[in-house]
Amino acid sequence: MLVILSAGIAPGLALLSYFYLRDEYETEPIALVFKTFIYGVLITFPIMFLQYVLKVEGIVTSNWLNAYVSSGLLEEFFKWFILMVAIFQHYHFNDPYDGIIYGASVSLGFATVENILFLVSNGVEYAFGRALMPVSSHALFGVLMGYYLGKAKFSIRDQRHKWLLISVVIPLVLHGTYNYIFLSEKNWIYYMVPFMLFLWWLGLKKVKHAHRLTANKYSAAELKKEIL
Repeated sequence: MLVILSAGIAPGLALLSYFYLRDEYETEPIALVFKTFIYGVLITFPIMFLQYVLKVEGIVTSNWLNAYVSSGLLEEFFKWFILMVAIFQHYHFNDPYDGIIYGASVSLGFATVENILFLVSNGVEYAFGRALMPVSSHALFGVLMGYYLGKAKFSIRDQRHKWLLISVVIPLVLHGTYNYIFLSEKNWIYYMVPFMLFLWWLGLKKVKHAHRLTANKYSAAELKKEIL
């Protein structure tokens, strides 16, 4: 059991550490990052319950509904809701890159529990493949969600609603597409590999852009101090 727990937890912590250590400016409090991770852990159970109800009641009747509603909509909305309630207005969320850290954190909390439960049911031999795809994909959905939440927080008020909507829609669509490939394609690996490469390219592109936005914010603050 210890081996399964270690294999289930390690990918999430490694990916979270990677995005946390890429913060080039003001480091986020580890306690708050960990708390956000725990929020992701806790929302796993109501999400799984709702997914079970949708399946038992016959509401999810196709691969499309399963991928985009049962998985994409439910999971990404709950993550987004937690970030909006617990993090968006928090004073430690004070530069654009912070959204990426907290977005990855809540997503990896969810992904870690999901990963452990899968390994308990199916065996530790699946640990490597799950680290490369399901856990990594959740991290990248969180990175994208956090990036657009950062855009929302530090944009002019007139554009805030647009970025808030995008922050949940894009992860939802990408998550749904990820699941749909698994559910619908017999030779799914031929579609999944380029899709995962695209996700990593897009996620790292947003990380770089968030760094630039953060650098511009700190440069403007320093200039303001000099003027005053």
